[in-house]
Amino acid sequence: MADQFQVLILNNVSQNGLKRLPAERFHCAKDVAKPDAILLRSADLHSVEIAKSVMAIGRAGSGTNNIPVGEMTKRGVPVFNAPGANANAVKELVLAGMLLAARNIGGAMKFVTGLDPADPEMEKKVEDGKKTFAGYEISGHTLGVVGLGKIGCLVADAAIKLGMNVVGYDPEITVDAAWSLPSQVRRANSLGEVLKSCNFITLHVPLVDATRKMVNAGSIEQMKHGAVLLNFSREGVVDEAAVLAALDAKKLGCYVCDFPSPHVNAHAHVIALPHLGASTREAEENCALMVADQVRDYMLDGNIVNSVNFPNVVMPRESAYRLAIANANVPNMVGQISTAMAEAKLNIHNMMNKSKKDVAYTLVDVDSKVPKKVVDEISRIEGVLAVRYLPQEG
Repeated sequence: MADQFQVLILNNVSQNGLKRLPAERFHCAKDVAKPDAILLRSADLHSVEIAKSVMAIGRAGSGTNNIPVGEMTKRGVPVFNAPGANANAVKELVLAGMLLAARNIGGAMKFVTGLDPADPEMEKKVEDGKKTFAGYEISGHTLGVVGLGKIGCLVADAAIKLGMNVVGYDPEITVDAAWSLPSQVRRANSLGEVLKSCNFITLHVPLVDATRKMVNAGSIEQMKHGAVLLNFSREGVVDEAAVLAALDAKKLGCYVCDFPSPHVNAHAHVIALPHLGASTREAEENCALMVADQVRDYMLDGNIVNSVNFPNVVMPRESAYRLAIANANVPNMVGQISTAMAEAKLNIHNMMNKSKKDVAYTLVDVDSKVPKKVVDEISRIEGVLAVRYLPQEG
């Protein structure tokens, strides 16, 4: 019987997700000494030493800022995430954010909470006070969606169904996203085009060097007077100081975000929520199910899907004997791997090699058992990061 993979569980990962890791092959616990894989949500791996035994990390969510991805890449360890699994939850919160801003719901609730229910004048005070919180309907207004991944596309579709006009911008839109984007969305050619034409602007981009503080004093200056800015992406894509200055100058009507901070929290025109984007039962379970499936498939068969640092490589089994090799994306790696196998008189039945930036990944099915000395020889090839031998039981 094959050995069990040891999986370290950090945070409360859905039990239904963990059930996707069959007990006969996977031992999941919170106190594993030498884990083969780690499953987590928000735990910070930057502040701990990750065991050398770790071969895969699965994040039950979309962002991987809490994982040292660069370090893992150098070790040949794929980092998996669950893109799109929480998309519906975030979409619904974006819609709620637009309605909170348009109808002054937060201020109105505070007003009602401050009324004395024993006051005989309460009903009159309600009628007199409600005009302070008069808002507007979002139907007929224009929403700008910056970032047209799964979440952005769902937000665009929902806004159209609510009667809004939608302008979308994403310079790196994928083919899949383009197909799922509603035809009514007008594609913008630049961020500035979105900012100038929209009453609401919602951000759905990853935090990378190109997007850090993409909303700043200069970009805010291009926005319509009184526009509402929604940030359910990452705190760093917005320059908070510039946003607060624009709110004080009444250039921006409201800032809605999922990232409370000492700077924005007390401002009258900021609606800050406590990281609720993916905080639904459904989203947490969807993320756990997706990432558990990905880690299981990688550990058992070497297939990679939804890794942030390795290419997608899926090759159906055509042999019981498989090698999975992570290496630097440099010339002649496949040639050296093939030569090592040929010299050991191993016949390659099928092979797939793909690259992503500086790394490449190769799956090789062979027709007979692979001796340990061949695995060791491939491991010693300069540029090889990790080699796994995955014989299929039975």
